[in-house]
Amino acid sequence: MRLVVDTNVLFSYFNSKSKIIELLKNQNLQLFAPRYAIIELKKYKNLIKTKYSVLEDNFYKKIKELEEIVSFTEEEIYIKEKENIFEITIDEKDKDFLALSLKLDCALWSNDKALKLQDRVVVINTLELADILV
Repeated sequence: MRLVVDTNVLFSYFNSKSKIIELLKNQNLQLFAPRYAIIELKKYKNLIKTKYSVLEDNFYKKIKELEEIVSFTEEEIYIKEKENIFEITIDEKDKDFLALSLKLDCALWSNDKALKLQDRVVVINTLELADILV
């Protein structure tokens, strides 16, 4: 199953107790995210380190692991879809994820309830994905 994965899901990869880690590593999933997601994770590095008790070296180790699990995609791949996405969402941060989902013609894995209010991209939350994979 191909999915675009939202940053809110990727944040959970730093929580060693999160069940999301198992799902992210599921061999039945082919995961994609905008390259922007890595930038966002690094932007919130200090918050992640504090919230999940992650050391500096381990933070970057986890980033490298994510880069092996998720195909991070450059904006030029989905730029045309992004230009036409303004009517789907007002949240600037969501545009890259929705545009990539449209480009790849696949669902978006996100726990953001507001994203479910639009009707152009199927949005699957973690609980729904776990049920599908059982």
